[in-house]
Amino acid sequence: MGSGCIMYNDNERVVQFEFEVSFLAGSLFTRHTWPYSNDFRFKTREPQMSLATPRDSDRKRKLVEENSRDIMTEVKKTHQAIQSLDKTISTLEMELEAARTSLNGVKLLPERVTVNKTSLQRAFVVIGINTAFSSKKRRDSIRETWMPTGSKLNKLAKEKGIIIKFVIGHSATPGGVLDRAIDIEEEKYRDFLRLNHVEGYHELSMKTRLYFSTAVSTWDAEFYVKVDDDVHVNLGMLATSLGRYRSSPKAYIGCMKSGPVLSQKGVRYHEPEYWKFGEEGNKYFRHATGQIYAISKDLAAYISVNSGILHRYANEDVSLGSWLIGLDVQHIDDRSMCCGTPPDCEWKAQAGNVCVASFDWSCSGICKSVERMKFVHNSCGEGDEAVWNVDL
Repeated sequence: MGSGCIMYNDNERVVQFEFEVSFLAGSLFTRHTWPYSNDFRFKTREPQMSLATPRDSDRKRKLVEENSRDIMTEVKKTHQAIQSLDKTISTLEMELEAARTSLNGVKLLPERVTVNKTSLQRAFVVIGINTAFSSKKRRDSIRETWMPTGSKLNKLAKEKGIIIKFVIGHSATPGGVLDRAIDIEEEKYRDFLRLNHVEGYHELSMKTRLYFSTAVSTWDAEFYVKVDDDVHVNLGMLATSLGRYRSSPKAYIGCMKSGPVLSQKGVRYHEPEYWKFGEEGNKYFRHATGQIYAISKDLAAYISVNSGILHRYANEDVSLGSWLIGLDVQHIDDRSMCCGTPPDCEWKAQAGNVCVASFDWSCSGICKSVERMKFVHNSCGEGDEAVWNVDL
């Protein structure tokens, strides 16, 4: 080789070749990914001249405002039409229910319930004593104490308007031994109200609903009372107490309570639908305890008219409370309707505060009522003549 020439060995040629290839690849990559090879400045759009004039803007604004007013007017008209339609539907539904129940002598009017007075017996109060097939001795203990029998029972109905009936349905085998026993008892005392209902402890809510519906369609009374067959009642005090609320067409009277909702299976008064009442450990809404309570005619008629859609809970007093809690009802907490047995009711009677009803909370009625009803009556009773002296 001549002087001035640079000699490369094989390794140096490889390195030189790789360098040249890398340089060329980099150049190509740069050209393809960066289109602005000569100018790195971003160009902005030239502002466009608007041809709109102030007059055009005013015209557009007015059109928008007019369209908005038109839309709001139509929305308002539609809303009013829907409200009017809702009222019409509600009125038609009420008239339909009234027509359905008119055959039973009850008509539901917007403010009050009126009864076909020509077909129903007038009364001041109907007292339904809840009883069962196995409770004949309980019924006898009541007949021997606070409930008149025979001609006196009829006289009480005619002169004072106080109707008293033992309330019972039929057995699972209609016409069987149990039903025939009630037929014999009814023939002797004439003091039963028979329901189209299969008896059973777990069907008390249904029985209560049927009792009010049947009573409303049988008697035109101002009040309807439900009482258990192991509770002592002073009829004169009951009539006097109810008389105070004759001007209250929507009265719900009893000892109001709010017990715990029992979610545990197997315990007494277990509520299968406990989850509807909120978190575990919650209490029921206020309602009258089930031993005895009274409702006015309008409320009994409401139950009768709406019986097909009234939900039933496990406990009948809770069921009744749930039927009424959403209505414009006067809840009256009358503690004289839940006195204890002697000495409680006895001391109150001696002090001049005779109780309407007495029972033992621990037994949800008078404990061993068959044996103790006469004792309670003698200790806390108002006297056999008291009810006849009540001015109704």
